[in-house]
Amino acid sequence: MSSSTAPTRPAAAAADPVDALLAAGRTRHRAGPVAASAAFGSRAMLKLKHDPKQLVDSTAIPILFTVLFTYLFGGAISGSTSEYLKVLLPGVLSMSIAIVTMYGGGRLAQDVRSGAFDRFRGLPIWRGAFVLGGLLSDGARYVFASVIVIVLGVAMGYRPDNGFLGVLGAVALVIVFGLALSLVWAALALALRDPAVVISIANAVLMPLSFASNVFVKPSTMPGWLQAFVKVNPLSHVATAARDLMNGGSGTTGAVVWTLVASAVITAVCAPICLHLYNKES
Repeated sequence: MSSSTAPTRPAAAAADPVDALLAAGRTRHRAGPVAASAAFGSRAMLKLKHDPKQLVDSTAIPILFTVLFTYLFGGAISGSTSEYLKVLLPGVLSMSIAIVTMYGGGRLAQDVRSGAFDRFRGLPIWRGAFVLGGLLSDGARYVFASVIVIVLGVAMGYRPDNGFLGVLGAVALVIVFGLALSLVWAALALALRDPAVVISIANAVLMPLSFASNVFVKPSTMPGWLQAFVKVNPLSHVATAARDLMNGGSGTTGAVVWTLVASAVITAVCAPICLHLYNKES
């Protein structure tokens, strides 16, 4: 006597995990701001790992300006390269980080233009994670550039009067300013969506600020009208703060406070603009 039985599904072919969660009355948790930002930061770092040539700018700029200006002008300006490095190195540190910030804006504009931006907007994550994650990876790039400047300077004979802690404080201060400045280029990238245009505008702003400053020479040697510009140039203030922290200058408190306040103001203005432009694209 035979009987027909209905085929049964193997145990291995269980329901999809998402269906199981829904059946149990549970839903997946939305990624928090910290986790989402860290994920986007890791993504940007992986891009550097697979495409190391993206670090060329962070490497070439510090080396070029430190070596070139020290050996070309060190003897003429300060009498010796070691003395000139006390003036130049903190300035090059500030200038290098400021220049490198533009490439974060270019990377963001490229993501927007390639369509990655549109895909990430559909994820159930905090709105600012995409921008903040990129800034976290930019911070790693700034640390890399800072290490190159300091190591190269020490190899060339620079000896900071305030030792390791002074150097560490200067690097931290310059990176804080660099992260705030990165928000300016991030807002520009979200508005223009063209990496070439973002880089061009950033160059047009940063190059005059870099050379019309106290990074390379003392303002007292400049014409009066240029001295007036140098005195209000943000990079001059940041370079002065870095020199004071590294070399024990007398104006440490004022220059450092100015840099921190300027960084806070830039962040307070540009961060909401970035979020507005991000939401505007939705």
